[in-house]
Amino acid sequence: MVPILISAFTVTSSLGCGQESTFHALTNGECGLIPCRFETVALNTFVGEVAGVDRVVIPPGLSAFDCRNNRLALLGLTQDGFADAVRGAVGRFGTRRIGVFIGTSTSGMLETELAYRRRDPDSGALPADFDYGGTHNCFSAGAFVRAYFGIEGPAVVVSSACSSSAKVFGNAARMIQAGLIDAAVVGGVDSLCLTTLYGFNSLELLSPRPCRPFDARRDGISIGEAAAFALLQRTPDDAGSDALFLLGIGESSDAHHMSAPHPEGLGAKAAIGAALASAGLSPARIGYVNLHGTGTRANDAAEALAVQAVFGNAVACSSTKGSTGHTLGAAGAVEAVISLLAIRHGFMPAGVNTGILERGFELDYVRSSRHARLEAVLSNSFGFGGSNCALVFGRP
Repeated sequence: MVPILISAFTVTSSLGCGQESTFHALTNGECGLIPCRFETVALNTFVGEVAGVDRVVIPPGLSAFDCRNNRLALLGLTQDGFADAVRGAVGRFGTRRIGVFIGTSTSGMLETELAYRRRDPDSGALPADFDYGGTHNCFSAGAFVRAYFGIEGPAVVVSSACSSSAKVFGNAARMIQAGLIDAAVVGGVDSLCLTTLYGFNSLELLSPRPCRPFDARRDGISIGEAAAFALLQRTPDDAGSDALFLLGIGESSDAHHMSAPHPEGLGAKAAIGAALASAGLSPARIGYVNLHGTGTRANDAAEALAVQAVFGNAVACSSTKGSTGHTLGAAGAVEAVISLLAIRHGFMPAGVNTGILERGFELDYVRSSRHARLEAVLSNSFGFGGSNCALVFGRP
């Protein structure tokens, strides 16, 4: 594929708001996970909750979108000068030549949960002020971002579980390369809700401690919430030597099981191979891999096999979910931004909480942050149902 310029990016998670907080937390090996005290949840688990979300005020003209998920989106959009960068792009390209591509898994589901508490005791009707379309509907996040910036170009929301906000990079890139748009706001947002927490608990996938991806004693995931965004655009002639690019995209589908990956990691391997081919890079050109690494027995084992099949043990890798938690539909975008930070600042983030690697995982696993000049980084995102996506970022 033709490299696509990433002219701005930002991330907000339990590690903090914006690039600087995230970079310092990652280089210091910090963990943003805390015992779950969210809402009325009574579960023995840790979560990555973003502070201050409920204090965010949605602009009056957009009040129909008011829910925790869109407040988190707004908190993320207003970090690192990202909103100003988008407005600058609108000024250059026009409102109809910019697209919006957002990934989420549960969107504003919390708003529906809260509305059910206020049902009419006689009829069971939901309260009149509940707006499903503006809040819970999966398209809500995309519609909100589009309305916030006054963008009139195409808008797409992908909800493919944990690969959601990685796959939107592909949607945007294809539209830019087809000449349909000149730039795109790409990203993901997912917020905590009761359905997610109790749902993963019912699957017996929640860890009672901060998650430990690829550790021999790993025992499940830690749910997090986050918002992360990037501004993609057709590459100008004067991009500069320090500019960062989306170089390659690989997607595949296991179609193996509704909630378990192919045990040999075949779908993950196919996505990684497709991303490298798209970027025109050999495995040796990748300096670091940000693993999907959820901390569950099956997912980590399948990913380890896939990475070993492509790279052997020759590439440094780690999962940053031990720091942020698994931010579900936002994970692809969060880890895309972490990959961009790794290239920009020349470091490999530590996979915190991981002690002894599972026997048989022949990986160069980064357990303490390393300094390294990185030209290309691979980021993996694998979702329920075998929805796989791998992205390559770097300098062309």
